[in-house]
Amino acid sequence: MSTTQSDRLRGLIEPLVHAKALDLEEIEVSRAGRRGLLRVVVDSDEGVELDACAELSRAISEKLDESDAMGEGEYVLEVSSPGADRPLTEHRHYVRATGRLVRLQLSEGGDLVARILGVDEDGLDLEVPGVKGRKATARRIGFPEITKARVEIEFNRKDKKEEEA
Repeated sequence: MSTTQSDRLRGLIEPLVHAKALDLEEIEVSRAGRRGLLRVVVDSDEGVELDACAELSRAISEKLDESDAMGEGEYVLEVSSPGADRPLTEHRHYVRATGRLVRLQLSEGGDLVARILGVDEDGLDLEVPGVKGRKATARRIGFPEITKARVEIEFNRKDKKEEEA
């Protein structure tokens, strides 16, 4: 996608996303056969419900129909939330992952799997699970030390609502 088209699409879509109290995470334009494909990924601190994606999709579709930002050809519009395996790349991603288990690739080499306890402007406070009956340990990692990060899927993780009850 050209920078000009990307900028135009962002300019059209971002106000609609913000009006729904969501964050615009990604805009991707590609080809799906002879049609264009516009994929819009949104998120929020509380997550994104299917109804919110449907409402936003209708609003974006109307706005795009009023403009020529997608050109003259047919296109498919997809509005979704990020998948569980999305990389953590922004500060807000780490904040949203507080309480979750993450896999971090470190600049010093090696991986670290730990639970995020807290996030500030400089880095993460983590709880590293103990191995073979040992206690968990606390560790501090600065953002410059992290080369890649992803949330680990936990099938037996308690929901926040269960923990509060």
